[in-house]
Amino acid sequence: MRILLVASAFNSLTQRVYAELTDLGHELDHVCGGDDDALREAVRRHRPELVVAPMLRTALPEDVWSRHVCLVVHPGPPGDRGPSALDWAIDSGARSWAVTVLQADAAMDAGDVWATVPFALPEDGAGKSDVYRNEVSDAASAAVKLAVARFASGDFKPQPQAEAAHEVVWRPYFRQELRRIDWASDPTDTVLRKLRAADSQPGVLDELLGAEWFLHGGHPERELRTDGAAPGEIVATRAGAVCRATRDGAVWIPELRPRRTPGGPRTFKTPAVDALGARLPQSVPEVPAPLEGDHGGWSDIRYEERGATGFLWFSFPGGAMSTGHCRRLLTAYRHALTRPTSVLVLGSRRDFFSNGIHLGVIEAAAGPGEESWDNINAMDDLVEAVLRTSDRLVVAALGGNAAAGGVMLALAADEVWCRRGAVLNPHYRLMGLYGSEFWTYALPRRAGAETAGRLMREALPMSAQAAAEAGLVDRLVAAAPADFADETSRMAVELARTPVLRERVAGKAAARARDEAAKPLAEYRGAELARMHRQFFGRHEPYHALRGAFVRKEPVRGTGGGRGTGQAGGAGAASGAAGTARP
Repeated sequence: MRILLVASAFNSLTQRVYAELTDLGHELDHVCGGDDDALREAVRRHRPELVVAPMLRTALPEDVWSRHVCLVVHPGPPGDRGPSALDWAIDSGARSWAVTVLQADAAMDAGDVWATVPFALPEDGAGKSDVYRNEVSDAASAAVKLAVARFASGDFKPQPQAEAAHEVVWRPYFRQELRRIDWASDPTDTVLRKLRAADSQPGVLDELLGAEWFLHGGHPERELRTDGAAPGEIVATRAGAVCRATRDGAVWIPELRPRRTPGGPRTFKTPAVDALGARLPQSVPEVPAPLEGDHGGWSDIRYEERGATGFLWFSFPGGAMSTGHCRRLLTAYRHALTRPTSVLVLGSRRDFFSNGIHLGVIEAAAGPGEESWDNINAMDDLVEAVLRTSDRLVVAALGGNAAAGGVMLALAADEVWCRRGAVLNPHYRLMGLYGSEFWTYALPRRAGAETAGRLMREALPMSAQAAAEAGLVDRLVAAAPADFADETSRMAVELARTPVLRERVAGKAAARARDEAAKPLAEYRGAELARMHRQFFGRHEPYHALRGAFVRKEPVRGTGGGRGTGQAGGAGAASGAAGTARP
């Protein structure tokens, strides 16, 4: 069918719906919601048989929904109404939830039901954006495909909510007054729920060290002693995050965003320590987490072993990897190579694998060109270390989405294992970049030169299934988000027991030597970085305007840029969270 996707942003769910409906053979076009005239023109041009809205912040105009069947994805069960459904679910500690596909009509969220798919909210306290990209995305994908199939059949009658006797629950916009943390009174669990219900957008507004900030993300600290610290006081830092005391414990907050001043430019998230800068008292200690062992606190990089298999798990906010992230992960990777293992898994337990360089840190730097250069070189160092690993098999485990340099990091491994619900964006063009991370070697090696060129030119999201068919993924993992790490661990331990493993390791070492003799990795890196250097330091390169517009969530003007760019600071186009408006 001809299907028009309408979305307020080409975010992770919109990308997944786009990719998976394309896989099914539908002809899709996409238009940004909120611009009614653009929507009307897209309807006239595309002449859709069906309109699907995976994520909207504004209502569709009546002259569109009254003439065309328009299916709207609502991240709540039938009867749930309002723009902050998922925020309320996480804040209330709900254990079960649902995604419903409704037919648009005059009343918000009150249309007939075409499909609804329930899901369990994770018990490990994942944040809203993580849940949105994973559990919600899985349920929404299933619900949209079911609704589209029902519409195509021509014999399905959607169920009016009133006839189904669904209890109507109106949940208003989740305002900052409801999110406010009372540090003196709120226990740690309450603080974490408030932080997690707003982790990516909009954040929790708070006062800290004489300024107002939006707090983004929250993780418990179980061992660090906070005796004598006032609730809300910063007691430690780790990996760019700050640890704040609560009345009965402490929480880690990875990112901060300054409150926008009246008439001032839009602000954006950066690592908390960077955001605070000179405001952070020198007396606050930095307490790095041990790489191994369960130390009871948050860490963004962990290493563990099961027999002959090593696991290097990492998770960075929004999948964005700054210069510091890359260097710390490289140090951890080198440590993992000293261990007596035959298989090494490098990956994310759930949610993002990587989206490449950290655009937020770059935008905030005194010299964005210089920071871009440092960041891409640190990323290249990491990817090259994986490519040159010759004494064991390396598996890239993608528990969630990946884009740009993050995809190339995965392709540097010997095998790529990917959760079926993940979306890959193996391109850089939407950020005005040529790309590095040895993509000119790794991508054609996997997909062939013709497919590699097409993927870079088209700059479209790929489902995990499509990525596997193109040769970018070796094994699809049919696991729920919460089960991915355990299933990957089981598979990796099984791989380490394979009788032909030693032969495979010897074969990869020989292949790397042949490739190096034909064209050294240094030549690929040098040619890529020569192009990137011009884009980083050229005053009129579109990268600068695209980067600034992206991190500030502003429209792009005068750059020739196309569809939306990425998520939470990464250079790729694997975008992210629902925000507080209608996802």
